[in-house]
Amino acid sequence: MIVPTTRLIQTDGLRQRILEAGEGPLVLLLHGFPELAISWSAQIEALAAAGYHAVAPDMRGYGGTERPDRREDHTILHLVGDVVDLVRALSAESAVVVGHDWGAAVAWQCALMRPDAVTAVAGLSVPFQPRVASGPPTEIMAALSARAGAGDLYISRFQADDAHAEMDADPATALRKMFWAYDGATAPADQSTGFIAPATSMLGGIGEQATLPPWMSESHFADYVAAFTRSGFRGPLDWYRCLDLNWSLTAFLQGRRIDQPSLFITGDRDPVRHYAGRHEKRQHQWLTDLRGHHVLGDAGHWIQQERAEDVSRLLLDFLAEVAPHPSIETPGHRS
Repeated sequence: MIVPTTRLIQTDGLRQRILEAGEGPLVLLLHGFPELAISWSAQIEALAAAGYHAVAPDMRGYGGTERPDRREDHTILHLVGDVVDLVRALSAESAVVVGHDWGAAVAWQCALMRPDAVTAVAGLSVPFQPRVASGPPTEIMAALSARAGAGDLYISRFQADDAHAEMDADPATALRKMFWAYDGATAPADQSTGFIAPATSMLGGIGEQATLPPWMSESHFADYVAAFTRSGFRGPLDWYRCLDLNWSLTAFLQGRRIDQPSLFITGDRDPVRHYAGRHEKRQHQWLTDLRGHHVLGDAGHWIQQERAEDVSRLLLDFLAEVAPHPSIETPGHRS
């Protein structure tokens, strides 16, 4: 049995805590909000057993990785830089980069900005979203919310300076509600749509009956609660607060497509599809070598944990095409 190990690794700009296992071609697994490296535990074990060096960092501001104090130190340029630095710190020239949720957004941008360091890319739950020349994201989101007539998109609410305070006040309740509201096992009437009614907070709009999803054990949940109790939610929400700054910093990427082999996986009951589905439908226009677009039935947002075996299988099939590795039977190879 392969047991992933944890260590701290110093990159150029950040001390990062990583969870890793295996030897072979490097595969980086980037988590989203509100997650940690441990969200990839099943995939780390599966990829390591198949002959890959699977590495999942706690991302900037999360868990055991350092959290910069300044909001503007959480831009997409910093996040891509963290990944490129990690590749180099792990003594590799390039990697396959896989991301979920915010981690998917980072993975797509890594492929755009540093194609020399990213041999292939996979996104889970959040499709590639090209830069829109017409204006910054928060203005577009406000217009989207107005058209939907269902309140504010939660990302708009996250722009407030104190948006993290409600979560910091009770991390266990915040995490339980968010995991439940975006899970595929939650009844449709109780799932979040991503939109928040006026005079209601994000957490206030999620029912008090929220329970842990079927895939989340009490001990696994305790690890999340302990990590967010220590590090808080301000850093993770600063990622959202940099969206307009990201837009202003990335004009040089306008119109650029991703040419590396790519893969997209989502759940048919992922609430993200309510507000990002239009991008999902257009990905073939921007991903010139899209090898697969998989929609898993009865799955919600936390797809690599909800459907661990399916996601691991799809990733391994993709890796077999884009990052061939020595046979695990090769003399001297250790998995």
